[in-house]
Amino acid sequence: MNIPKLQVHSTKVQIGLNTQKPVQQIEQPKANLDLQQPKAVQMIETTKPQLTIDTEQARADLDLKSSSRRVAEVADYSKQTALDGTGRRAQEGNELMRIENGGNPISSQAKQTGRQPYSSLSIKFIPSHGSVKVNFEPGSVDIKVEPQQVINNSKMNKPIHTYTPGKVAVEIQQHASLKIDWLI
Repeated sequence: MNIPKLQVHSTKVQIGLNTQKPVQQIEQPKANLDLQQPKAVQMIETTKPQLTIDTEQARADLDLKSSSRRVAEVADYSKQTALDGTGRRAQEGNELMRIENGGNPISSQAKQTGRQPYSSLSIKFIPSHGSVKVNFEPGSVDIKVEPQQVINNSKMNKPIHTYTPGKVAVEIQQHASLKIDWLI
């Protein structure tokens, strides 16, 4: 006996995927660097040193006197000599005026006038010690420095970022099918 048979034919569905990869680009431009360093402000104040050397006394000891000093010394010496001479003559006149009191004023005055004074023999150092006067006032230096701040005008550039997203396309390459047959 023939039994009818059922025949089933099925085809699976086939799916195809088309993918497009994403594209990403990142670019970092260099920074714009602008740095400036102003010069420091520097101020220097100086006081000059002062050296004073007074050789007037040493020159006078060597008989190298200035004309004004020599004139003053001669004037002083002349005045003193005139005063001494006037005083001596007045004293001699008084002695002669009182001749009656005794003694021999004429011969004693002649002895004093005719005798030259003894000069002393001694060693004299020329110029004398301490005749050169030295005075020194030291100078000074005052330095002031004011540093200046750095001027920073640098600019950072943002990165350039481009992104293209990827795509996925789904397509059916083969449709599903189902065939049913009866065989007798």
